[in-house]
Amino acid sequence: MSPPERRDFIYRHLHEHRTVSISALVELLNVSHMTVRRDIRTLEEEGKVISITGGIQLNDALRQELPWNEKAFLHHRHKRAIGKYAASLVEDGQVVYLDAGTTTFEVAKVLAERFNLTIVTNDFSIIQYLMNKPQLNLFHTGGQVDKRNYSCVGNSAAMVLRALNVDIAFISTSSWDFEHGISTPHEEKVLVKQALLEISRKKILISDSSKYGKYGMFHICPLSNLNGIVCDSQLPISVQQQLQELSLKLHIVNI
Repeated sequence: MSPPERRDFIYRHLHEHRTVSISALVELLNVSHMTVRRDIRTLEEEGKVISITGGIQLNDALRQELPWNEKAFLHHRHKRAIGKYAASLVEDGQVVYLDAGTTTFEVAKVLAERFNLTIVTNDFSIIQYLMNKPQLNLFHTGGQVDKRNYSCVGNSAAMVLRALNVDIAFISTSSWDFEHGISTPHEEKVLVKQALLEISRKKILISDSSKYGKYGMFHICPLSNLNGIVCDSQLPISVQQQLQELSLKLHIVNI
């Protein structure tokens, strides 16, 4: 395994487990302690991880997201349950926006069996999955292509959205908390999500609990701008209690 491949493995492993010891990485990668420490030093310089006693953890200040095909395997059981629940919030005849992401893909898989819906998305994977469903009306935003996330971003996509009226929007994110609201490490995503907030009658954040407590450089909106949040039951109870004090509906999916 080359050094970049090792560092990618470490970063993916942390997204699944939050923390990992140096000795565990030595065993997993079958390399020396010195090699692991060099890889950790590089990841620290890139702002992706923070050293703790005997190991490392993800940096809460998110600098980069994993690509779509890698994120799809993380917390999949949680995402599937969240997707199924979120889809139950959709009423017949509605215009539904599915934001780019692996959790919204799970919503799409359930809505694929519904009728009399219009699905709007900026996600190529979602469009491809729904393409052979003749009972659904499909609309893709187009725009600048984000190859890592199989989606469209930027001002062109935002302009298309501003010409639409959406009944319910399911918003994805890699990072959210009370202090920073919804945020992203990628500036080109901001315009799309902010346009979505403007044109949607109901705005629902769908996110597994692993995304809570992280924040990206670019602010999208405070949590109070949302109508609801769908998350799994591993979200800390103290956070659930705080969210219930806001003027939004918190939907907790038991895992």
